[in-house]
Amino acid sequence: MNSYSSSRRAFTLVELLVVIAIIGVMVGLLLPAVQAAREAARRMSCSNNFKQIGLGIHNYHSAYDQLPQHGAGTGQRQGVGAGLQFWNNDQGRSLERLSFLVPLTPFVEQQAIWEQIVNPNGFNADGTVRTPPWPAMGPTPNVSLYGPWMANVATFRCPSDPGVGLPANGRTNYAACLGDSINCSTFGPKTAWLLPNQNFALESRAAARGAFVAKQVMRFRDILDGLANTVIAGEIATDVGDRSISTRTVIDRPGPTVYSNPAFCEQFVDAQRPRFWNTGAPLGGDAFGRGYRWADFGPIYSGMFTILPPNSELCGIDHATLGSLGVPGDLALVPSAENHAKELVAPPSSRHQGGCHVLMGDGAVKFITDSIEAGNQNAPMVTQRGVGLAAPGAQSPYGLWGSLGTRAAREVISTDF
Repeated sequence: MNSYSSSRRAFTLVELLVVIAIIGVMVGLLLPAVQAAREAARRMSCSNNFKQIGLGIHNYHSAYDQLPQHGAGTGQRQGVGAGLQFWNNDQGRSLERLSFLVPLTPFVEQQAIWEQIVNPNGFNADGTVRTPPWPAMGPTPNVSLYGPWMANVATFRCPSDPGVGLPANGRTNYAACLGDSINCSTFGPKTAWLLPNQNFALESRAAARGAFVAKQVMRFRDILDGLANTVIAGEIATDVGDRSISTRTVIDRPGPTVYSNPAFCEQFVDAQRPRFWNTGAPLGGDAFGRGYRWADFGPIYSGMFTILPPNSELCGIDHATLGSLGVPGDLALVPSAENHAKELVAPPSSRHQGGCHVLMGDGAVKFITDSIEAGNQNAPMVTQRGVGLAAPGAQSPYGLWGSLGTRAAREVISTDF
């Protein structure tokens, strides 16, 4: 009978270590691809949210023959005087401080939250009973006891943005385009007491050149440059407390320098870390963060301008009166403490690499890179009192980017973007 012996050869320690090393290298190579794929999915979801907002705007216009108003809500205070301006908070009225996103809610599958807003609401954000109930259209958007203002509406959030929680109320990553000049961007054609005023109307008519104008009804017919050539909204990153130049704003303490030089605040950028402010930058308050209130029409919260390119620095105005700017009459502007109502250069921004999404008037969502041609960043803005290239009706001084934000400046868009 033949016999034989069989031997089984095991892995040596060296071979095992080599296999483990190869697996480690493969995982290391694969991980960035997985992360990139995840970000691509988040970016597509972000774009889809914007498309939903665009569709909602068109449906709203079909229903009411106007765009959802930016700077709307229950009206003026009883009386005119110190402490009665629209920027003073109120639990009984919203004082025309509601963003375009509020009336848009029932058109983006958020009927439930709209019904809470449009009717008297007998509950606080924590579920406790409120007596008497909150009024229809709610208080001013800063009031954190009011439940709807604290809600995080999924359609208004970009999945790539990590911002969450206090000191913000409900956040938004989408903002109305207010044009290429910040002058009167929180007043529109009205005074601080929400009264129509000729001087403010003239200022607003000259400078407010975007698809949306604060406290004024706007329609598609007003967009003479064509819906496909006009940005009506832009993406914004929300603040996470890291002194980012695109989510926290510097306040121009000396006065209205930013009107004549939108890039004024560039001097406060950290030379070693150019995405952040330096330690000496005069920042606004901690609650004055980008996208912190979806329901608030203030430019820091839900507005954007086509002045500085996407992901550029936020730069605000700290000034006293329109009279000091050469406008007839003693018309007080926003005082130092009221950061939520300040005018500021507020570019769009995002957590995506290299640019951000914008929504065109025809509903198309496009990705605009940080390197888009943006003209002369030190050029003065168009205002009622402007001369030369800053005179009313002038072509945007901010190149292709500026021209995309104006609704009726008659610039020819001949460059692909």
